[in-house]
Amino acid sequence: MATNESVSGTRLEGGTRGTTTIADNVVSTIAGIAVRETDGVHAVGKGPSRALGAVKDRVSRSSDPGRGVKVEVGEKQTAIDLDIVVEYGATIMETARSIRTNVTEAVQTMTGLEVVEININVTDVHVPGSDDDEDETSAGNSRVQ
Repeated sequence: MATNESVSGTRLEGGTRGTTTIADNVVSTIAGIAVRETDGVHAVGKGPSRALGAVKDRVSRSSDPGRGVKVEVGEKQTAIDLDIVVEYGATIMETARSIRTNVTEAVQTMTGLEVVEININVTDVHVPGSDDDEDETSAGNSRVQ
């Protein structure tokens, strides 16, 4: 967890000094939202965690924006690990550059923490229509009866 003595390094006159603590899940939520807003990203998380998360989301009727994001938060710095699925046709290196820019800006702006490292693990490529094919097969539209 991060602890800062003052917000944005400023001291308010007449106020008392205190601490601000930023929990790991705050940073992972911010990073997760920033990743999902990046062009070329289809999903965040590995296959099993995405499947389990989808079930959990249906049951709880909410989503976890921090899924697929691991963070290590120190007093002034943070490191972030991401598992992503890219869209077919997206340039992976350009998508990774955009992710690093978006996540760094979001985390540093909202928390004041310096992002020292963002590791991106591309776990899959999403091919448009592949999800639709699975649904049709499970609905009984198979070639073989």
